[in-house]
Amino acid sequence: MVRMPEFEEISAWVSANPVGAAIIAVFALVALVILLYVLRAVWRGAGRVFTKYIAPRPTEDILTIVAASIATGVSAQGMWQFAGDVLGFDGPLRLLLFAFIEVAVITSAVRARRNMRENYSAGIDGLAVWVLTGLSAVLSAMDAASVAEAIFRLAAPLVAAWLWERGMAIERVKLTGRHRIHWRLTPERAMVRLGLAESSDRTASDVDAHRRLTRVALAAKRARHLRETGASDRRMRAALARLDRAMDQAVEHTGLANDAERQEALLSQIGALFNTSALLDLHPPVPWEPEPEQPGIAMRALMAPADEEDELRRQPAASPVDIMQRSSWIKAARAYWDQAIEERFVPRAADIARETGVPLDMAKEFRSLWKLEAKAHALIEAAYLEHGIVDTGQFPAIPAERVLSVNGAHAG
Repeated sequence: MVRMPEFEEISAWVSANPVGAAIIAVFALVALVILLYVLRAVWRGAGRVFTKYIAPRPTEDILTIVAASIATGVSAQGMWQFAGDVLGFDGPLRLLLFAFIEVAVITSAVRARRNMRENYSAGIDGLAVWVLTGLSAVLSAMDAASVAEAIFRLAAPLVAAWLWERGMAIERVKLTGRHRIHWRLTPERAMVRLGLAESSDRTASDVDAHRRLTRVALAAKRARHLRETGASDRRMRAALARLDRAMDQAVEHTGLANDAERQEALLSQIGALFNTSALLDLHPPVPWEPEPEQPGIAMRALMAPADEEDELRRQPAASPVDIMQRSSWIKAARAYWDQAIEERFVPRAADIARETGVPLDMAKEFRSLWKLEAKAHALIEAAYLEHGIVDTGQFPAIPAERVLSVNGAHAG
């Protein structure tokens, strides 16, 4: 055992060797300063690592990394013993080769995470993590001295792989917003299938009312079918009695007599059940066929009869209207006018009257005010400059090279 020198001995040596003591003191001071700088650099580096990599992560991710690292260490310790006892490795060779599977597992995990961020899937590297982890667990357990030790060595790598898989699943949900798979057999689906749970957020009273109304509709359909097929009186009486009981229960338990929504729901069910055969004659639109193009405002104006304004004049004069009716006409005419102006078409008074149902005199009144606005005035001025057409509110649309326009202004 090495004896530490006492203070008196150190003092005597310093007195006997002042130069050597000074040199040692200088070297000690320099070493202390270097050690302080190293400690400060390590502290700052640890702070940067914590701020950049650890602080932004949630707590569960940090705990997952810690637990997976511990489990990987346990697996590596098992591979250390396996490399020495089974493979006979010793010295530097054992140190270099004992943990090659753990290194491969970590490499595959890093690649799988990169694939997840780029392609939203772990790919073959994710499968490699589980395969290599299972291989490490089996090899470690083969050198176990007891059953308990073998189970422990099998469990440690699998725990690490499971924690990694759960971390990947959470990241997958964050990146894609959806889970990887949806199980077809779950406790919730089983409960719904057995009728013990409800698939929607309906209350118990809503579910009961829906079932009772459905019984009434089905009983009515059954009775009608028997009557149309000429069933016997006994079967008709039984069907009518069943319909009567279902209706009595619906009125008693659902408030059918005074609930308009329940009445409408019952009529909707009966209408659907009674007209099932009408589905055979339906001609639904083909979803991939393009819809026919509707003629624009300028085209409708061009196709209108030339004497349309005269016909509108010959209509009987409208009776005085109230403020509400006039307001609705103004809204309708203004909406049509704005749409036409956006299509670079200045409508005639007859166009406004025909499209909106506004009386012709009122349409002329609206047009005389709105044509002074900037967009409409620009279109009218362009028609005059390009074609010499003076706006009177009655001239027809003018066909251009590609599109239709009114007052000579191109429609876009």
